[in-house]
Amino acid sequence: MSSTSVPVLDVHDLHLTLPGTARPVLDGVDLTVGPGETVALVGESGSGKSLTSRSALGLLPPDALTSGTVRVAGEDVLTMSADRLGALRTGSVAMIFQDPRAALNPLRRIGDFLTEGVRSAGAKKEAATARAVELLDAVGLDESALTKYPSQVSGGMLQRVMIAAALMGGPALLLADEPTTALDVTTQAEVIALLTRLRRHFGTGLLFVTHDLDLAAAISDRVYVMYAGRIAETGPADALFARPRHPYTAALLSSTPRLTAPGGRLAAIPGQPPDLRTPLTGCAFADRCALATGICRERVPEFVRAPGPLPEPAHLAACHHTDLLTAEGAAADV
Repeated sequence: MSSTSVPVLDVHDLHLTLPGTARPVLDGVDLTVGPGETVALVGESGSGKSLTSRSALGLLPPDALTSGTVRVAGEDVLTMSADRLGALRTGSVAMIFQDPRAALNPLRRIGDFLTEGVRSAGAKKEAATARAVELLDAVGLDESALTKYPSQVSGGMLQRVMIAAALMGGPALLLADEPTTALDVTTQAEVIALLTRLRRHFGTGLLFVTHDLDLAAAISDRVYVMYAGRIAETGPADALFARPRHPYTAALLSSTPRLTAPGGRLAAIPGQPPDLRTPLTGCAFADRCALATGICRERVPEFVRAPGPLPEPAHLAACHHTDLLTAEGAAADV
């Protein structure tokens, strides 16, 4: 993304609190996605990834208290009227969900599913059908899919249908929430290649939510690492994965299985993420971090530029001790 490009998604200082919690579920999240850019949002389950992505559609719990801004193509989703939000969901932004079978009505044909959104926005049936056929072709399916029911096609084909449906309104932003988790490895690779090709062809910004770091490294331009509702580290994908500058990122990479080290014991991050019923007074990762000292439990770390011989300005880590990580991201002797 060039310095003059307006982000298709700009999340700034987003806080989200739910009843019964002692701390925000999302705690000051900052995140951007530029036109034609793929941004990965990674972290353990429960870190707030899905809530962050769904905020771009206004799909938040009804009892949630929010502050900050979530701008899609310059408009703040958090202050939109219901009518404007409905138009946004059929135009500027679309989501690809994890399980396509859960998103489709088994009693309706795929063609009806693909065209209902744009038809409700005023498109004629013939134009909507022509657009659906065009996009089915783009995702590698033929026109016969329009007359089929979800039970008549495979999971991989259904995910292609979901991608076509997401593109029906010509969105500037695609949100992909673990879109390949339910697929086998071969189909997963096909879907990832398809998303990459379509993103380049249509110039659509893509926010890709995943817990798979290798997948994030393969598909993304930039990465945000999330922990306990906060962004722990962000930077260009190649720099972040080659030289992680937050102990959490380094620990995630260390716990990823590698074919180059068969038979070895898989590393694990000790402990558990902090309970939402427990207030946090410092770094959220402190109780699981080998580098933690007193300051980590007393003060929330600010983002600092990752050190190195050629520091990348966009590579930032929220850690008091990022200088104690080696170039490979492992903890140095302290």
